[in-house]
Amino acid sequence: MRQAAPTAVPDSPEAGGAPEPAARNLGTSGDIVSALRVLTLESEGISALRTALLGDLGGAFCRAIDIIEATTGRLVVTGMGKSGHIGRKIAATMASVGTPAYFVHPGEASHGDMGIIRPDDVVLALSNSGETTELNDIVAYCSRFGIDLIGITGGPDSALAEASTVALVMPRSAEACPLGLAPTTSTAMALALGDALAVALLERRGFSADEFQVLHPGGKLGRHLTRVTDIMHTGDAMPLVRPADRMAEVLIVMTARRLGCAGVVDASGALVGIVTDGDLRRHMEAGLVSREASAVMTAEPLTIRPEALAAEALGLMNAREITGLFAVRDSKPVGFVHLHDCLREGVA
Repeated sequence: MRQAAPTAVPDSPEAGGAPEPAARNLGTSGDIVSALRVLTLESEGISALRTALLGDLGGAFCRAIDIIEATTGRLVVTGMGKSGHIGRKIAATMASVGTPAYFVHPGEASHGDMGIIRPDDVVLALSNSGETTELNDIVAYCSRFGIDLIGITGGPDSALAEASTVALVMPRSAEACPLGLAPTTSTAMALALGDALAVALLERRGFSADEFQVLHPGGKLGRHLTRVTDIMHTGDAMPLVRPADRMAEVLIVMTARRLGCAGVVDASGALVGIVTDGDLRRHMEAGLVSREASAVMTAEPLTIRPEALAAEALGLMNAREITGLFAVRDSKPVGFVHLHDCLREGVA
């Protein structure tokens, strides 16, 4: 284990003992120096990639986007070793933002999985050297059946670049590994280029947050994009009464629906008020049950659009210290969302 650089230690234990760990100068730590070198070299590689996109790589990049967008099949991503790991991530990102994609291991493809690749698919192959032997069978298969092949490589004159319909040739950059052997900068660049392809396709297709939510129904992302219309109470589940209804009837509706309130709608169905538990407490007096809803209700209640994010509804409820909102379209209630509905869905 590497030890911290020596620091002045008092001659006797009584003088102060060993130095505190916080006294270490992290700027001179070998670990931090190594980490900073890695981040510097990888960021320089991505910066070089950015510059290349403004030149010849940009034209190839746009042609690759054209090919992927036009396909009626799927994007098949492949790669060996570290390039394979990057390829899996690219395929997952593509699939999550509207481009049907999956990863095929080149070794498995050579032993039967080649049949997964259809003539209307597009293949995206990753190899920094461009000479990865395990890719030969997939490259030959694409050539034989006229399948478009997009190569991501660092070798402009490599076999992969030569065989590709479009070659995305990354600029040569030093690997962050001090031996120059372990794929580090090159994999960071390939990953960044894959992200760039995915986002460019997303924007060209106008992929929306609604579509994203459909593909991410679980997890925090899906919950973050949940809309009021996805969780609101509708139809007979809404607690609705008329302005002339007696409070005795209103109380029955509030108790039956168990949402802590009742919306008051006029003859046209428009929401004109709301009766809440708070309104009941404020009007607690003899004869309350015989009064009309219009005399007890709070007029012009706070409402929300059914298309609004559930997170927005939760924010409004927290800010106003209320427990529910009517979702309204054209002044008419189409649903009711309760604080507990949001919390149950994990909206925060």
